[in-house]
Amino acid sequence: MPTGSAGEPVLYEEKLWPAPWIWLVVAGAAVASVFTFIPISIQAGIVAAVVVAAVLSTLLLLSTPRIRLTSTELQVGKAQIERKYLGDVEAFTGSAATAQRGTELHGKAYLCIRGWISPVVRITINDAEDPTPYWLTSTRRPEQLTAALTAPSQGT
Repeated sequence: MPTGSAGEPVLYEEKLWPAPWIWLVVAGAAVASVFTFIPISIQAGIVAAVVVAAVLSTLLLLSTPRIRLTSTELQVGKAQIERKYLGDVEAFTGSAATAQRGTELHGKAYLCIRGWISPVVRITINDAEDPTPYWLTSTRRPEQLTAALTAPSQGT
């Protein structure tokens, strides 16, 4: 079982990898760069395609956030919080998830959402010193994340 930063077991972990269609967009951008540079030379077009594909792929991979839950803390993207400050947890799919990301979104909420992942989980923050009312994160496994977050933990 993987361990967290303090050597404790990881109860839930997920990387929000780009969807397959995103990689098609990267391939399309690489092909488009060939046609942009082919009037200069075929070699310039090929080099441009390789560079565009490499840069876009690197940016996508480096910006892929992770959700990691241990018995004492939750990390979503670059943010982390002790579990003792977590409140209600609710999963949303379909039009309810769209509403959470749009019309029902609180302006002070922490967001870790990806357009290619529809389901979201809302995690209420119960810290009087934190102005953030909740975290909203995309997840491909909303039921498992919700179950892991609502299970009793040793750190609370």
